[in-house]
Amino acid sequence: MKLTKICQSLALVFMMTSPLTVHASSLDSSLALSVSKALPELEKLYLHLHQHPELSYQEKATGQRMAKELSALGFEVTDNYGGYGVVGIFKNGDGPTVMIRADIDGLPIIEQTGKPYASVVTTTDADNQSVGIMHGCGHDIHMTSLIGTAEQLVKHKSDWQGTLMMVAQPAEEVGGGAKAMLAQGLFTEFPTPDFVLGLHVSASVPAGKVAIAPGYALANVDSVDITIKGKGGHGAYPHMTIDPVVLAARTVMALQTISSREISPLEPNVITVGSIHGGSKHNIISNEVKLQLTLRSYNPQVRQQQIAAIKRMTKGIAMSAGLPDSLMPVVYVHEDETIPSTYNAPELASSVQASIEREIGKTNVVKSEPVMAGEDFGLYGLTSQKRPITIFWLGAVEPKLYEASKASGERLPSLHSSQFAPDYPLTISTGVRAMSRSAMDLFNGV
Repeated sequence: MKLTKICQSLALVFMMTSPLTVHASSLDSSLALSVSKALPELEKLYLHLHQHPELSYQEKATGQRMAKELSALGFEVTDNYGGYGVVGIFKNGDGPTVMIRADIDGLPIIEQTGKPYASVVTTTDADNQSVGIMHGCGHDIHMTSLIGTAEQLVKHKSDWQGTLMMVAQPAEEVGGGAKAMLAQGLFTEFPTPDFVLGLHVSASVPAGKVAIAPGYALANVDSVDITIKGKGGHGAYPHMTIDPVVLAARTVMALQTISSREISPLEPNVITVGSIHGGSKHNIISNEVKLQLTLRSYNPQVRQQQIAAIKRMTKGIAMSAGLPDSLMPVVYVHEDETIPSTYNAPELASSVQASIEREIGKTNVVKSEPVMAGEDFGLYGLTSQKRPITIFWLGAVEPKLYEASKASGERLPSLHSSQFAPDYPLTISTGVRAMSRSAMDLFNGV
């Protein structure tokens, strides 16, 4: 009897101190500690990137800095890819290929955060006007988290096997970067990823937390221009004209019925007329009016339905006014700016969520609802290989400000706001830990 108990005790001790158990627990603690030690240098990188933003298709210096950081960590680096994009490959034995992506472009915004490290960079736009440049959508956080994750995975390379693929993507804000990188051969010239991961800061989730939405996470986005034509003349003799301003007004109202009366109420979608321009003087009826629209949806079929309905409605209104075929409206869809919806593969999203919960705690991971914002990250899952992709939201709001906002009801600065200022130390730390753990578990089949 005593011998049996002794053997059981020894077995228990062996289980508690087995290499696998010790290795797993030490990895948990060492990752958090390692990120903490790396944070001061990551903060310096963040501040540099924040103070040196570059607009879409102009990210030359930013791409060079990302290439330099990845090269210093031992990655095989290809720069100027798909524009000023960067691809870093780190081969670490046999195993899956995990791709992690960060976007690198800034926005034409004058920063008004009042922070001592605020961007003061300016440039001249197409109209020869001076405009500010700011990382108002958190791409500086994304890049810093990418480098931080690369650093951690290299430091812990004995704990996983496979190929790590780091992608610093240009021109996300104009929907062109992912298209350009894929068109140049991202998934053919480099190892084809088995999994694709990304993160995006959130202006509505407190720093230290992560939110994730399985399934549809972000929307299809289309930019549409409509030129409504007419027959101009004197404002005192409208009966001698076909007024395009009136036709434009009819069109704006009619477009609202596409969502409310043509598309199923079970299919989320938005049609917004964001700009309307026509005429030059009080008493002149012009020859045309221009509208600019943004279309949003999740289902690709709904996107096609929206576009077809817009073309049909605008033509019908013009015909009802008696315009000839030569003066039918022109509907132009900016296909080069079209962004598909982002669909988080449910199985991968569930796996990533579990990994992040293990790393930062279950209470710090919440379910996110889909949003109507767009992200060209979705393109990485729509290639011929149909790669599973998942992007998660990284809380960026200073926790005390978040609680104060909840208590007062006052809205926080949104993404793309001149006043958006992430709580960058906690946000970066959380992002690196969440992404590092997710990638490592995918490498290890956890």
